[in-house]
Parts: sequence; C-alpha cells; structure tokens
Amino acid sequence: MQAISLTDFILEDQKTNLHARGNLTRILNDIAESGKIIGLHLKKAGLVDILGTTGDINTSSDEVKKIDVFSNNLLIKTLTIGEQVATIASEELENPIELGTGDYVVFMDPLDGSANTDANIPVGTIFSIYHKSDSILQPGRKQVAAGYILYGTSDILVYTCGHGVNGFTLDPSIGTFLLSHSDMKIPEDGDIYSVNEANSPQWDDTLIRFIESLKTSGKRARYIGSMVADVHRTLIKGGLFMYPNDNKNTTGKLRLMYEVNPMAFLVEQAGGRVISHETTNPLDAVPSSVHEKSPVILGSKSLVENFIHFEK
Repeated sequence: MQAISLTDFILEDQKTNLHARGNLTRILNDIAESGKIIGLHLKKAGLVDILGTTGDINTSSDEVKKIDVFSNNLLIKTLTIGEQVATIASEELENPIELGTGDYVVFMDPLDGSANTDANIPVGTIFSIYHKSDSILQPGRKQVAAGYILYGTSDILVYTCGHGVNGFTLDPSIGTFLLSHSDMKIPEDGDIYSVNEANSPQWDDTLIRFIESLKTSGKRARYIGSMVADVHRTLIKGGLFMYPNDNKNTTGKLRLMYEVNPMAFLVEQAGGRVISHETTNPLDAVPSSVHEKSPVILGSKSLVENFIHFEK
C-alpha cells in the first residue's frame, strides 16, 4: 500500500469542508516545512554554531538558546511569506506580530524543551491555530488546528483539525512526512506518570498522596523535561502528564496559549481527558494575556478521573 504524504492527507481532508479555501492547508504545510529545516539543524548540533545561549532571557524567564532564535525566526519568516496569517504570537516574543493579512492567528512555541539540546535530548515545536477575531485572546475551544513536531530518533508531526488525531513521520530519504499513526487514540489507562517530582516540596498534601498512590499501584515514573516528548509518550502509551500549580508557581508554569491549549486539544481529540484546576478544563478558560500560565493534568481518561475523585 502506498504511503500517504502529509500534503496529500491535508488536501484530502480539506475536501470534507465545503467552505475550505486552502488557507489552513498552506499554514500547516508551511509549519511542516519549517519543522524539516529545524530538525536538520538540530541533527547538526555540535557541528554548527547553534548550541549555547544568546545571553538573553525570554518572556518565561528562561535563557534564550541560539536554536530558539533560529527556530523562531524561521517560523515567522515562513508564515509571513505564506500570507495566510494575520497575527503570530510566539513564546519567545513579548508581543504578537501583526501582519495585517490572512484570516488566521498562530500561537507557537518554536522549540519546546530547548534547554535540553546541549544534552541531545528530544525537543519539539508546538503550534495552535485560530480564526482571526476581534481579540487574539480566545478560549482553546476555538482552535481550528493544533499540533506538534517532535525531533527525536525520528521526526514526527502530530496534528488535529478537530476530527481526530494523526501522526506523520519524516522519511529522510525523500524529505516527506508520511502517515505513520492513523487516527491516534490514547489508551484508556496506562502505567506511566510524568511529573517533575523535584517540585514535590511545593505541592499540596493531596497531590503528594496521589503520586504515592500511583507508585503503590505499580505506576512507573518517566519524565523527560520536554513537554512535547512527555506528552507524545503519554499519547502513544497512555498514562498521565502533570505540571500542577504549587506554592512557588501558584498559577502553574506552562503557558496556556502556547503549550497547554494545543496539547489539551490534541489529547481530547485522541479520547483522553484534561483538567487544570480541579475539574476545570483549560480549553474553556478565556485568557487574560498571551503569556498567561496554567496548571495542567492530561492523559488517559481513567487516570485523570482517578485524580479528580481522589479523596473527594
């Protein structure tokens, strides 16, 4: 059976929407093409001058890596040339870029987990797309597409347009993303939980007891420290990914628009469950700023529901 390319899949999917004009297709393809270039540069890390920091601090108070700047500039340039995007908001920039053309708004984390590049640990690009509106601060429910590109042992692009999740692995011999994970579904349960337990001194007692209950029930801890990699494993194998709020980060640490909402959209479309505060779903939140933060717990439906009902 002939492999289906990302471009062919998107074009075929477009036919199901009578109002589609190809604009969103162009954006998704532009992001995919940028991802190919970013992936190539990451594979040359250490051979070219992309390792190390620039000496700057971004909006999240993290040191800016040279590869952050490269990835951010490449995506902005590609989306600008495509002329389908009205506004680009990047985790690396304090303010959104207004282009004045196009019908869409793109939020992006150009290189999630970039602090890990010096250690050759998987990283990724996260993107979230909305229709242009009076305000760019729209609830996650209004996303028209979201996804990520994971740069690991192979490069894989996973995305949804609101009717299922599909994954495409890059075939380096032909430079094309090919359908490899059709109609992805997160397992109902799983035996892996992913959380930074170094933060446990800042957690509340309920969360501490819940994590202990996972251990005693035979769950295993796996934490990479790149959200894309941790969520991708959770999507494939089932389990939990958690970045809760704590005494130090009272509103959480991950960005609602750049990280939480796109991953929440993907996980729900794959049959999983997502919450932020107790039973609150982050997709229902109306953001107050482009860099708003939010706690998040996502993954297999049964495990998230176990957390919701834990000692209630």
